[in-house]
Order: sequence, then structure tokens, then C-alpha cells
Amino acid sequence: MTNNDIADSLFIKISISDQGCFLFVVAFNTEFIEINLKHKDAFIIGVISDTHGFLSPGISQVFKGVDSIVHAGDIDKPQILDALGSIAPVIAVRGNMDSGAWSKKLSVTKLIHVGTSYIYLIHDNLKLDLDPVSAGISIVVSGHTHEPYVKKGKSGVLFLNPGSASLPRKGHTASVALLKLSGGSYDVTFFDLGK
Repeated sequence: MTNNDIADSLFIKISISDQGCFLFVVAFNTEFIEINLKHKDAFIIGVISDTHGFLSPGISQVFKGVDSIVHAGDIDKPQILDALGSIAPVIAVRGNMDSGAWSKKLSVTKLIHVGTSYIYLIHDNLKLDLDPVSAGISIVVSGHTHEPYVKKGKSGVLFLNPGSASLPRKGHTASVALLKLSGGSYDVTFFDLGK
């Protein structure tokens, strides 16, 4: 592999702010998204994954008033993104079950800048292609396991999986989450969709 091959396969972003200087070097297929809501210092993000072609009617009520919705993949049908988009702007990644021409437009990872936080969106966190701490990432959102969890690592990085919104596993119910961001702090609330 030559230096040119490396340069062609990487996405590089340098961010300088009052929090320091961060160099992001991630896989080329990672898309960078900036959620820029002027005059706002707190954000609410709806977090969903593994819809597999089905949206519970309760999702529109849970996500009512959110600033954005992130979908961690296994969408299954583009109509799901359209329906979520009628609630709030949607940022989505492709999961292992997403196929067809519509899904090829989705990257497999996204780096999202919200307020003072960076969120890394990926379907399967076992395929995480970077060190979140070195990259200045605060939160990693994933899906794939169909099991909801939130945990903060020793490094301070928050790992969030909303569970499956349609096909829960291991005794869990269908679920989504709300991620509230304010300054450098965050709060996660899970919502049972009752399946």
C-alpha cells in the first residue's frame, strides 16, 4: 500500500475549538454530518435501529419534537426513512441486512457533530474502525444485536444501542431511545414499544 492509497482511503478532518484540537482519521466511507442549530445549547436526538421494514405507530409520539433522528441500520425499506423524515431530519447508516440500490446511498459509518459532542454512528460496533478516544468522539451509537444497552467506558466514551424497534431478542421488548445532549453531558432514556 502506497501513501497515495492511504490518502485515497481515509477521511481526515481537523477541528480546532475551545475544547482543543482534534484530528479525525476514519475510513473513507465515513460521512461527516454537522447538526448546527443556532442559538441552541441542548439537543434531543431520537435513536433507533433494526426496524427491518416496520415502524411501530408509537415512534412518532416518542420522537415528537426531537432535533434529529439517527438510525443505526438494518432499515430494510426506504419508506422507513421517509416516515421517520416526516418527524425530524434523519441520519442513517447501512446495516448488514440493507440491500438494493437505495441502500447503496447510505454510508456504513457517519461522524456527527452536535453542539460540543461528536457521535459515531455504525451498525455493528464490533466493526468499529477507529479509537473513539483518540478521535475525540464522545458517543458511539450502534445497533445489530437487537438488545438495548448504554454504558460509559473507562475512557468516558458512551456506547449506546437502542435495541431493535421491531424484532427484539433475549427477552427484551421493541425499543428506541432519546439521547439528550447539553454541553458535554448526556442523558439516555429508553422507550418500550411494547412488542
